[in-house]
Amino acid sequence: MKRFGPATLVEAGGEKLLFDAGRGVALRMSQINVMPGEITKLFLTHLHSDHTVGLPDVWLTGTLTTTGHRSTEFEVWGPAGTRTMMEDLEKAYKRDIDTRIEHGYIVPEGAKPMGHDIKPGIVYEKNGVQVEAFLVSHDIDPSFGYRINYKGHSVVLSGDTTYNENVVQHGKGADLLIHEVAVAKPEDLVNIPAFQKILSVHTTPEQAGKVFSQTKPKLAVYSHVVLLGDMSEASAHLLYRTQSTYDGKVIVGEDLMTFEIGEEVNITER
Repeated sequence: MKRFGPATLVEAGGEKLLFDAGRGVALRMSQINVMPGEITKLFLTHLHSDHTVGLPDVWLTGTLTTTGHRSTEFEVWGPAGTRTMMEDLEKAYKRDIDTRIEHGYIVPEGAKPMGHDIKPGIVYEKNGVQVEAFLVSHDIDPSFGYRINYKGHSVVLSGDTTYNENVVQHGKGADLLIHEVAVAKPEDLVNIPAFQKILSVHTTPEQAGKVFSQTKPKLAVYSHVVLLGDMSEASAHLLYRTQSTYDGKVIVGEDLMTFEIGEEVNITER
């Protein structure tokens, strides 16, 4: 499988911060030698299942001796409903957790989830790493994007959104802007009403290019690529369509792609 679910790992100042937890995130992290137990902080853009279905895997697998043996609480920041979701997940897996604690397989604190319902603004700050949340426009309210700042450098994650001025505002001056994108065939938009609705809550390449042209990041990257119907990446012409509104550097991200941010943004593909 070429693409698993949406998830972005940011490493800075000794911090490992995970943003969203889509399908297969724990498996993908293991491929870059990051064990689930190393993750104690997760930030959700919104509560759609495709962004959260991998959460129990990171949380619970990370408690095991062979996959990180987390010994501190697993904290999750996200929109209203995040705290309740984590409380309910703890109830759902209580039998499993209690059994593993009873047999001494896991550290109790490492299996303890703590959810935080957030509002726009600074939601996390430690070891020089600052995480700022801002509202975006999607079909589940509220939905957030994030800006992560560290020592004069920054990464901005759009989250799932239509064209949004908050992304423009918070994206200005970013080294790396990671943005979602969605496409569908024109005939499908005419014949399939559901596709019209889906596209209305995501961002087209032309709209994303408008964001990039106003923010001028060192590098713009497409992630969470939504291909409706039988559209393929090749037939979507993402970069060509983006060039109609943006003449800077933009790439289509791939799973396991790594970006090292300094004076330049260096890309490593796996």
